[in-house]
Amino acid sequence: VEDKTELMRKLGRKELTLHLAEPLEAVPPALAGWGLALANGGSELVYSYDAQGERGEANIVALLEAVNRAGIAFRDLQTTQSSLEDIFVSLLREKA
Repeated sequence: VEDKTELMRKLGRKELTLHLAEPLEAVPPALAGWGLALANGGSELVYSYDAQGERGEANIVALLEAVNRAGIAFRDLQTTQSSLEDIFVSLLREKA
C-alpha cells in the first residue's frame, strides 16, 4: 500500500510515439540499441521507458538526434504515460 504519486513514480511507464512520414519495414540497425518497436503497420516508431529510469526523458533528445541521423522523417510525435489503472492491472497479472 503506497501513495498514488509514489506508485506512479516507481511503476509507471512512458511511451514516445513518432508518427513517421514514410512507413518502415524494420527498425534500422543504427537504432537497434534503443529498444524501439514498430507499430501501426510500420508507420509508428515507439520508444518505451520507465518513468524514472536512466534511459528515460533525458535520452529523448539523443534518440531524436539518432532518428534524424538515420534519415527517418516523422510528421508528429506523441507521449503517453501509464495510468494508475494500468499499474494496478499489471500488478494483478504479476500476482496471478
